[in-house]
Amino acid sequence: MPRSRPRRPLVLLVVAGLTVGAAVVGTRWAVDEFAPARCVFTAADQEVRLTPEQAANAATIAAVAGRRGLPPRATTIALATAIQESKLRNLRYGDADSQGLFQQRPSQGWGTVAEVTDAVYASNAFYDVLVQVEDWETGVVTEVAQEVQRSAFPDAYADHEWEGRVLASVLTGQEGRATLLDCRLGDPTGTGSPAELADKVNAQLGMEPVTDGPRVRVETGDTARAWAAATWAVSHATSERVVSVQVDGMRWDRRSRVFVESGNDDDDGAVTGTLSPTAVVIEVG
Repeated sequence: MPRSRPRRPLVLLVVAGLTVGAAVVGTRWAVDEFAPARCVFTAADQEVRLTPEQAANAATIAAVAGRRGLPPRATTIALATAIQESKLRNLRYGDADSQGLFQQRPSQGWGTVAEVTDAVYASNAFYDVLVQVEDWETGVVTEVAQEVQRSAFPDAYADHEWEGRVLASVLTGQEGRATLLDCRLGDPTGTGSPAELADKVNAQLGMEPVTDGPRVRVETGDTARAWAAATWAVSHATSERVVSVQVDGMRWDRRSRVFVESGNDDDDGAVTGTLSPTAVVIEVG
């Protein structure tokens, strides 16, 4: 069964001189307008709702798999595992000496505390073991995850397989122009750094970006990889102060919250000119 949606904050309104219908519409608008920041990933008519922190961690896990050339199934398994182990939070605590996204234990050879709490290192460590599991590409997800993790609760991973599949479909670019990723983030706090964003693109996605002013351009050479990079950027929008992402004739920004049709011509032509379907342009605020 899908997990229940998080409760929205209660908003009390004093409405004067309005019909009941108008009051209801006003109440719904207020609840929607003041809801906490969150990202909703949708695929196969199922939704997964994450905080910006969780979304960024999920995107990092998917990016590492893509950089290694692993198929989307690897991402599904890793995400289902991380949801069960940490709820996609980079924890600095856990059972015994378990820490990080995958609750990996330094005492069991997973790495130092600093390493297992680094999302890129932890993801690579997970995949290093995953690819050694016999028939991991076709086996039952929960059984494969257990072979990697050796958990005291081996059946728990099955509860999150559907969430892993939804997130993997979006974050590995399998949805293409049908991608449904709705991120409510508000205005960015502080000023983003194109150089730091470019370094992060390179470290996590393994792509060589080009910067020009507030924009970072990535030529991926593949449409699915382009969408993977674009959804990665949106998922990291809070931490990197991303204000817009362009890909494959579509554009996401903080006002629209979702990818919508846009012309391929960039506003001022500073970086992109006419974008190819495999190029991604990320703008920071």
